[in-house]
Amino acid sequence: MPRAVYVLALGIFAMVTSEFVVAGLMPQMADGLNATIPQIGYLITAFAVAMAAGGPFLTVAVMKLPPRTALMVLFVIFLAGNVLAATATGYATMMAARIITGIASQAFFGVGISMCAQITRPEIRGRAIAVAMNGLMLGTLLGLPLSTLVGERFGWRAAFWTITAITVIAAVTTLFGVDRIERAEGGGGFGQEVGVFKKPKLWLVLSTSTLIIGATFSAFSYFNPILIDVTGFSTGTVPVLLIAYGAATVVGNNIVGRFADRHTVPVLAIGLVLNAVFLAGFALLADLPAPAVICMMGIGLVGVTMNPAMVTRVQRTGNAGPLVNTVHSSFITLGIILGSSIGAAVIDTWGLRAPLWLGAAMAVAGLATVLPDLARRSTPTTGLASYPAEEAERV
Repeated sequence: MPRAVYVLALGIFAMVTSEFVVAGLMPQMADGLNATIPQIGYLITAFAVAMAAGGPFLTVAVMKLPPRTALMVLFVIFLAGNVLAATATGYATMMAARIITGIASQAFFGVGISMCAQITRPEIRGRAIAVAMNGLMLGTLLGLPLSTLVGERFGWRAAFWTITAITVIAAVTTLFGVDRIERAEGGGGFGQEVGVFKKPKLWLVLSTSTLIIGATFSAFSYFNPILIDVTGFSTGTVPVLLIAYGAATVVGNNIVGRFADRHTVPVLAIGLVLNAVFLAGFALLADLPAPAVICMMGIGLVGVTMNPAMVTRVQRTGNAGPLVNTVHSSFITLGIILGSSIGAAVIDTWGLRAPLWLGAAMAVAGLATVLPDLARRSTPTTGLASYPAEEAERV
């Protein structure tokens, strides 16, 4: 595995930690910015919307640059946003900072994952993506608790300064640890990058990723109140359970990465089936502590951990260029927005178990988008079906 893949994981870790930091420090930030808790909540929404809507445009702006240069430009923009957040004296300034960092973060994902594809052989790309995506999983497992702890001990601004320091370390490591590459794969120019979106199948594949992540986040967004108000755990126990959930995502991500190259579609299908089962099981057994925790850990193993297989499928359907990967990340972010927002709406009508049922339904819908590819694998060319034509010919 090229060392650059591990370096990219560090950059992703910095981005994800910044994304989650507000969620852990809402009361402190509300006091410091003279804002309400709902207003601080909008900062989370703004970050996600900026990722989904603005990331592809920034990617287009840097896609003509060599990949390492593009990453350094994105680090600078992201760093500026974090410094602005750390020094913000008002809510409007903080909102601007979150929008800037959200856009830069999404573009970084796209360029970084594209670079992973370029510097690794086709048969190990899924594993490489899993290694890079460990930055995402570790951001959930370690980044959020770390930033929350720093913010509670030294003030919320210190949390943003800590993220700034991590970003500087990641940028310097990238500068010296990633070799210069002249052009990104699939980088035949803006026309070629955009032209791939004329494929109807690509949109179906992108929708699969939205449904997988939407199913998971419809549950994840409400684990805290479900575990406390329905299952009956104490407020002190829930953080430990969330750390265990984060550990499950790291394990699942690496397992999926091992199989994502050769068995992309079956991995997605099995993951969706299991996620639907765990989500429905959680909804049915949420009042029983042991089964609830088992189902929660199961969601961690087969939810966001589908990322390596999702990315591999998107790249094989479209290309491994930065724009395709950034748009894919936008569809993933759309899943987070849909899962969490619709989940909030159904709670008002049907209670705290409703987001779990919503997640199960989204997983089943996601499975429906995978079935056509699964059916095609039953042809005599099954062994090569997961490869693009030119790669299949080489195999």
